[in-house]
Amino acid sequence: MNTVYAREDFLGADEYIDIVRKSGLVRPIDDRGRVERMLARANLIVTARQDGRLVGFARSLTDFCFCCYLSDLAVDKACQGQGIGRRLIEETRTAAGGPTTTTLLLSAPGAITFYQGIKMPQADNCFVYRRQK
Repeated sequence: MNTVYAREDFLGADEYIDIVRKSGLVRPIDDRGRVERMLARANLIVTARQDGRLVGFARSLTDFCFCCYLSDLAVDKACQGQGIGRRLIEETRTAAGGPTTTTLLLSAPGAITFYQGIKMPQADNCFVYRRQK
């Protein structure tokens, strides 16, 4: 199936929630107001669509020249294994400034092997304050 990748200025809460559910990604999708704030304040959203239907997305915060935090990477489980996640990361890196921009992603425990499998460099110098809710 042909997958179309694009940078989109807006991703609706309904599509976001649908793909998060279908991907297994853990996000606060039962708090629609929080999801809407998350989407409204992200400044880089890259989508993957098949026949116009959203099958994956990458949601990031970036300054487009030095740093990019790729906060959400989600692909519908029915479409996993097609290279969509890898391509969403590549498209995000390009849109965020290419080789002059550091792209940082914090993996969910169950996704670590995916990132290792695509040979994404792993950092050993990350520090984090975890959210309380």
